[in-house]
Amino acid sequence: MSVAEPRRIVLFRHAKADWPQVTDHERPLAERGRMDAAVAGRKLADSGITFDLALCSTSVRTRETWKLAVHELAHRPKTVYEERVYEASPGELIAVLNEVPDDVQTVILIGHNPGVHGLTEILAGAAEDDAREWMNRRGFPTAAFAVLTHEGSWKALEPGVATLADYWAPSE
Repeated sequence: MSVAEPRRIVLFRHAKADWPQVTDHERPLAERGRMDAAVAGRKLADSGITFDLALCSTSVRTRETWKLAVHELAHRPKTVYEERVYEASPGELIAVLNEVPDDVQTVILIGHNPGVHGLTEILAGAAEDDAREWMNRRGFPTAAFAVLTHEGSWKALEPGVATLADYWAPSE
């Protein structure tokens, strides 16, 4: 793959989690979260995006979200469970994305707020249609995702270089 071809990044916040008496890392999805994760997976499938790589936080809720969402996709990408995505800041998430090999065109990162929302805002120097307005109105609720495009290598990913191409959040 040529570095000149556009890259695509989907930033996907985990679905609604439950609050049992466990550590934050071990929190599972709530019933609503299980439903929303599957719906988000169908929306991702409907988008026609084919993922080359999934980078997923190691938390229980993100792993469950991805398991339910990926089940809806026609193609299951290579998945890497990455400890650094858990509780990561936008800068830490950029560092993880900078390590993606350049033969990967499309990445989905399944993570947490405030990192995922912050990263979307930081990367998106531009936006298509009303994606930014819709995201600003809705925030970045659980099971929401943003689709960004970027021209250049993963190592060149930095604030302001991407375009927010799409945004979706489940209805409440």
